[in-house]
Amino acid sequence: MASERQIAANRRNARNSTGPRSWAGKKRASRNTYRHGLSLSITSSAAFAKQLDSLARKIAGRTKDAVQIEHGRAAAQAELDLARVRRAKVALIERACALEDPHAPPVFSSDVQSSHLVETLRRQGLTEPVDPSTTTPSREPDRLAGAVRRVLPELLKLDRYERRASARRDQALRQLVGRDKT
Repeated sequence: MASERQIAANRRNARNSTGPRSWAGKKRASRNTYRHGLSLSITSSAAFAKQLDSLARKIAGRTKDAVQIEHGRAAAQAELDLARVRRAKVALIERACALEDPHAPPVFSSDVQSSHLVETLRRQGLTEPVDPSTTTPSREPDRLAGAVRRVLPELLKLDRYERRASARRDQALRQLVGRDKT
């Protein structure tokens, strides 16, 4: 049972974490899941649905077992999600490479978005402070390395989606293989 002091503290904390209050803040927050489109289901597109069915049939093989087909479908969906995440990462790096002009718009949508992630990495000694407004070097390998450094916080955010898709694919494949043995 919570004490009166804990209840009062919880109420004070709840007042501070109610989310955006203004119309503009609510609108901005409602767009959070649409930032890169990776949270949308792959089955929402007809082209992806055909590709998904084709890949699922290849993974599941010639079986008639509905459970095996479903595991194959889950593995195929996760594999296509992995491909989408990897394309998003490549596009992000290519966009950063293309930004040679020091007055070009920043790669990050805001410095505040990635400041916590960058600070955490800095504390762990995994990165040096990076100024996203700096130009990338002119030589190709240095240019690519500079671009990756500039978008590292965004790449790490996309890594979450990649790890999830990879884990879902691996789990579906393990279930498919385990089902074959029984």
